[in-house]
Amino acid sequence: MTAPRVADEDRNGRRKPRPGAIVFAVTGLPLSLLGMAYVLVVLYVGGLLSLTVIGLPVLALGLWGARHLGRTHARLMRTLLGEDIDPPASPAAASGALGWIRSNLSDVTAWRSMLYLMLRLPLDLIAFVVTFALPAFGVWSIVWGVVGNQALWLAAVSVLGGLAVLVFAPPAARTMLRLHRQLGRKLLGPSTSQLRVKTLERARSVAFTEGTRDLRQVERDLHDGTQAQLVAIAMTLSLATDTLEGESSTGRTGALIARARTQTDTAIAELRRLIDGINPAALDRGLADALPQLTGQAGVPVDLKVEMSQRPDPVIERVAYFCVAELLTNVVKHSGATKASVDARVVGKVLRIQVRDDGSGGARIGAGSGLSGLRERLTAVDGTLGLHSPPAGPTTVVLEMPVRI
Repeated sequence: MTAPRVADEDRNGRRKPRPGAIVFAVTGLPLSLLGMAYVLVVLYVGGLLSLTVIGLPVLALGLWGARHLGRTHARLMRTLLGEDIDPPASPAAASGALGWIRSNLSDVTAWRSMLYLMLRLPLDLIAFVVTFALPAFGVWSIVWGVVGNQALWLAAVSVLGGLAVLVFAPPAARTMLRLHRQLGRKLLGPSTSQLRVKTLERARSVAFTEGTRDLRQVERDLHDGTQAQLVAIAMTLSLATDTLEGESSTGRTGALIARARTQTDTAIAELRRLIDGINPAALDRGLADALPQLTGQAGVPVDLKVEMSQRPDPVIERVAYFCVAELLTNVVKHSGATKASVDARVVGKVLRIQVRDDGSGGARIGAGSGLSGLRERLTAVDGTLGLHSPPAGPTTVVLEMPVRI
């Protein structure tokens, strides 16, 4: 069985010429001249002003522009050449002017875009020669050999040379387009480290999804299998107890059956607790519907506020649910609080949950309150845990995690 052929490839596996390739070749040299001019201006002005206060901000602004120019060139290659370049990773989040400058100066994608703009000029110069200058020279040689008054051997050499140039020009132009595609993939797409991070993130997402699916399968098996069998045994023992009532000779047997029934009821209750711990049934309707039930079962009054414009991934909901449950348990066991509050909301692409209590305070990560385990659980999904707990209270814990894993 052969692999399906790509629509832009011919029978020999070569890319078919696209109409936009001519437009790309025509506009290539002017765009590369502008790109090179931009790079030289940014580097010159940034270097010239590097001894002053505004040197680094100017260079940071130039790199920010280079990132967007690289994105524009990637769109042109996608539109004109059909080269689908994966978008690079987003720049690191920064707060404040100094953070913005630092983020742009350390932006690998921006520096790679600058390198692309520099290397494209010599590539476009060669592409212009093989795409336009060589065919024009070939046509001129043929016309000169046919129309001119030169000797016969010279005319023949001119015509044959012109034909050879015309035959050589198309594969040379295709080679230059391939080099353009390779340069774009190498410098306008994600770097090797970014690709590795993306691959690891995808693998982690698959692992979390499969783990959640396996847990749900275990939950269904326990609920529909083991728990159902225990319930049937309990019902049978109940019927046996009813049958033995009033028969004094079987008092010991009835006591044993009653004891077995009690043990079975305990096992059923423990099994239900285990099933709910694997995957709370309330989460089937989403975290927004599960939190009221969770806070309602806390040992102290809880003021709940929920604002979610979108539902997070099931993995994120599960982590958030158990983190809030653990924090409310800590409030009851360790803080001596009389009330607490839970504020859960989606801000952009981040799920932010704040749990606050009016207890004695003094909580520390790693002090036996389970906060270290919560932080590790959050780290697994790129989340963070913030803690503010002065000795006199109150204690505020802020959980932040991405909406999508």
